[in-house]
Amino acid sequence: MPSERFTGLVAVLDAIRSGPGITQPELTERVGLGRSVVAQRVGELESAGLVANDGLGPSTGGRAPRRLRLRAEAGHVLGVDIASNELVVGLADLAGDIVAVRHEHVDVTSGPELTLAAAERMGDALVREAGLTGGVWAVGVGTPGPVAFERGDFLAGPHMPGWARYPLRARLARHWSAPTWIDDRVNLLALGEMWRNPAAADAAQLLYVGGGTTIAAAVVVDGRVYRGANGLSGAIGHIPVAGSGDVVCACGQTGCLEAVAGGTALAQNARLLAECGQSDALLAVLRESGRIRPVDITMAAEAGDQAARALLHRTGLLLGDSLATLVSLFDPELLVIGGGMARAGAHVLPSIGEAVRARVSSTTGQRLRIELSAVDEEVAGVTGAVQLAVGELFSRDQLSSWLDDRSPAGRPELAGVDAEDLSA
Repeated sequence: MPSERFTGLVAVLDAIRSGPGITQPELTERVGLGRSVVAQRVGELESAGLVANDGLGPSTGGRAPRRLRLRAEAGHVLGVDIASNELVVGLADLAGDIVAVRHEHVDVTSGPELTLAAAERMGDALVREAGLTGGVWAVGVGTPGPVAFERGDFLAGPHMPGWARYPLRARLARHWSAPTWIDDRVNLLALGEMWRNPAAADAAQLLYVGGGTTIAAAVVVDGRVYRGANGLSGAIGHIPVAGSGDVVCACGQTGCLEAVAGGTALAQNARLLAECGQSDALLAVLRESGRIRPVDITMAAEAGDQAARALLHRTGLLLGDSLATLVSLFDPELLVIGGGMARAGAHVLPSIGEAVRARVSSTTGQRLRIELSAVDEEVAGVTGAVQLAVGELFSRDQLSSWLDDRSPAGRPELAGVDAEDLSA
């Protein structure tokens, strides 16, 4: 187990990372360690190249205290967001601020080889363009399916043939010579929300729902993602929906929430509306492109198409009815609707709220806030992936394995080298 020294180092580093320009007296008060201990830990972090002076704070009668900051520029991490039809790779500094990003359309059903080759190519280009001769310190990866987080196993799902048990983590760690962590992307969407949305950051208990082709939820307890015993916490897409009939889900079961309210179901129902002559707007889309996407339904609803609006309202009710059980069980302060569903927010949020509050206790319903994601959908996943990489890199277990003389900040020639390689 890491010693008390590293427990103190992490506490000091986390406090410095949490806000700009904290003074050493403020730091001592916040972490609850003795003044001399804090001074020693700050000195170690400075020697490792992670912390630097940031000017002087206000004097309280004696010598003005110095401010401290994280040397965010000392290193970089990569975030990889694998969605069902898009790949986003971002390069960020050690504060988690993204400095460059690349997008590329992919089809995950083509298998892991093509998708990961594209991710490696995009990440390499970002590293090369930034002139990072030492590489990156860590990599965070989001996947559109469940992950056994501690083992780093991607469990995949029915939408991703050929991905189950693929050594995704090992491959990317080897390619970039950097420690790598993977997680279900809905968990990373929640991390990104907490990073960029003050309301989410302040909510100790948060429920984040990502709706698109798949439907999943992230559960946040006391500011930390709760993943469950097998990494499957929040897998609400396959909760059975009463009265859904014999609608077959991709998982092989019938009546799953995803099968009746997911993006594929939404597009299929919209096509029926078009073909039956109930929506002129959707029929026009179908005739022009040969298909109807969820975004087309939202655009039709925004243009006043009543059939599209009714479809989105019904979808919101179905989603809210299922979420009510999770809200009753978890009792969150804030429920955030993100993912593709957030694009139709004006048309689904009221019905989600209506269904949730109709089924939860009056106390829960009155206090629960239901909001749309405040983070740009295009970068929400990669923002969370970067936060995963930085958070794990600076965790107690990881910090104890590489800080000291192995610090990439203190020894540039070791930037991006995995701790296992160093101990070999």
